[in-house]
Amino acid sequence: QVQLVESGGGSVQAGGSLKLSCVTSRVNSIRHCMAWFRQAPGKEREGIAAIDSGDDTAYADSVKGRFTVSKDIANNTLFLQMDGLEPEDTAMYFCAARGLYCYIPKLSEVEYISWGQGTQVTVSS
Repeated sequence: QVQLVESGGGSVQAGGSLKLSCVTSRVNSIRHCMAWFRQAPGKEREGIAAIDSGDDTAYADSVKGRFTVSKDIANNTLFLQMDGLEPEDTAMYFCAARGLYCYIPKLSEVEYISWGQGTQVTVSS
C-alpha cells in the first residue's frame, strides 16, 4: 500500500473554489489509477472523480463540469480543482490509490486499496 496525504480543504462560500492536493509516498504510484471520494455526515462515501494511467478521467454526475482531476507525476501529486462549490459539496474528501495500472477510470471504492485521512470541505450558502 502507499501512503496518501491530502491537503487544501477549508471553508468557502457558495460559488467559490478550492484545490485539493494528495501527495503519494511511493514513486510511480501516481501513475496508477487514482480517485477522489467524499463522505458527507450520515451518507455513504461516493466516488466523484477518477483518473487512470492514460490520464482518462471520469466524474460523478453531481460534480461533472465543476470539478477537474489531474496529476503532477514529477511531484507524485493528485489534484482536485473544485469550482462553483455548492453547500451540497460539504463533506470529508479522500484520495485513493488502486495500486495498479489501469486504463479505465473507476469510481467504485472497491477498486482502491490505499486511502488518505481526508480533508474537510465546508461550503456555506
